[in-house]
Amino acid sequence: MPIIDTSFTVLALWAVFGYLIGSIAFGLLLARAMNLGDLRTIGSGNIGATNVLRTGNKTAAALTLVLDAAKGAVAVLLARLFAGEDAAQVAALAAMLGHCYPIWLKFKGGKGVATFLGVLLALAWPVGLACCLAWLIGVLVTRISSMGAIAAASTSTFFLVILGYGNAFVLGVLLTLLIFWRHRENIKRIKEGQEPKIGAKKA
Repeated sequence: MPIIDTSFTVLALWAVFGYLIGSIAFGLLLARAMNLGDLRTIGSGNIGATNVLRTGNKTAAALTLVLDAAKGAVAVLLARLFAGEDAAQVAALAAMLGHCYPIWLKFKGGKGVATFLGVLLALAWPVGLACCLAWLIGVLVTRISSMGAIAAASTSTFFLVILGYGNAFVLGVLLTLLIFWRHRENIKRIKEGQEPKIGAKKA
């Protein structure tokens, strides 16, 4: 944990900011803007980049990935710039919660992978890069999107410690648990051998 030297009121404000920016559903907005339909009725019904890819529009999927990561990074960087490391970590967690449980969509949001990676890249870029690599390896080896997420989340706290960012260990654990919780159905399907692979027509 970082040293808490920011007032509760200021931390609460950054939590609200992080949540609000995290709750912007870029996948849903891009799908509507590009006339791809309502993501909530396509594939898995998820609003993230993987489900956007199921529309067949790779550009939209790539933009969703980048923007979902960027909103997590922006929350961290602005909080760190104007308040400090404690506020940055609060904003990071809040941005993840905003993405996963946006009030605008009745708390039915994405699974948080891109935002998770964006948060880590802004919080501790060596850790973020290591987790991006873990995600990429997981996806390339298995061709299963959720395996990349599980690989990145599983290694994140390890990388935080060995790369010298132990003050974010508690945050790392919380983010990892959130990723695992959001992927609980995917994990169940993986165990049953029923998790769809990238390129499959059905979610």
